[in-house]
Amino acid sequence: MPKAIMIDKFGGPEVLQWRETDPGTPGRGEVLLQQAAAGLNFIDTYHRSGLYPLELPSGLGTEAAATVLAVGEDVSEFSPGDRVAYAGMPVGAYAEQRCFPAQKLARLPDDISEETAAAAMLKGLTAWYLLKRSYRVAPNDTVLLYAAAGGVGLIAAQWARSLGARVIGVVSTDAKAALAREHGCTEIVMADDSDFVARVRGMTGGDGVAAVYDSVGRDTFIQSLDCLRPHGTMVSFGNATGPVEPIAPLELAKRGSLFLTRPVLFDFIATRSALQAAADELFAVIRSSDVQIMVRQTWPMSEAAEAHRALESRQTTGSSLLLA
Repeated sequence: MPKAIMIDKFGGPEVLQWRETDPGTPGRGEVLLQQAAAGLNFIDTYHRSGLYPLELPSGLGTEAAATVLAVGEDVSEFSPGDRVAYAGMPVGAYAEQRCFPAQKLARLPDDISEETAAAAMLKGLTAWYLLKRSYRVAPNDTVLLYAAAGGVGLIAAQWARSLGARVIGVVSTDAKAALAREHGCTEIVMADDSDFVARVRGMTGGDGVAAVYDSVGRDTFIQSLDCLRPHGTMVSFGNATGPVEPIAPLELAKRGSLFLTRPVLFDFIATRSALQAAADELFAVIRSSDVQIMVRQTWPMSEAAEAHRALESRQTTGSSLLLA
């Protein structure tokens, strides 16, 4: 019987269990998938810990590439043997086989491998909605990007550079700084810099940046606002240090009539046509070589706990995969 990672309670990586599961047969509108690889993402730790609660028992994972094994009733757009990828709910990507809604699948082109797709779908589509929907980056914009050496960061920095932007990357180590510079960041500011805001403003001649892409959350929110130019856009898209405390709208006014958004990927790919169009944009920028997908860590799916420990201790860079 196929195996999958399951949790029966919320907690640390130790709650992850690799056990036999019956994927069942695909229902109406579903397909049965043979999974090749699943992407490792910080949102998986939120689901595991209960920050984003799930109904238990539950699988984990929201990103994978797979081959269709069977299709359920009313599925006409896919057939057994088709190569597909997805980024979204329901969770359960850490599995050898699973059933999944056909409307949430993107078809893979022949020149995009399963490993690339599994490493790129959630992180790449996140970069897509950050740069092209949340704040639309324009040539000569300067933007500030947190976790610039992470999975989303390396993709977003390269993509922003290809759009003509200047990217200031935020990293925690010299090694990550070097990696971020190699992949699109023009300047670097260290995450623990005691003069963080002054450093960023100094890099922009005192003006501030057009947009901040902040995945850290509570610990960096106010300093991110302080880095923005008048009418700049604060894009808060993660909670690595916990959720942001409530903020008075006046805080935006007194810093130069700022804009604030807290976007979620799934609102931008709510229909299959929107998902496929976004995925096609992602595949095109990968195909152009403007964006290279860096798979820098892999683990067997059975070792998901070790992967979570590495992710949460900031030992990973680029994209990470769990291989079925």
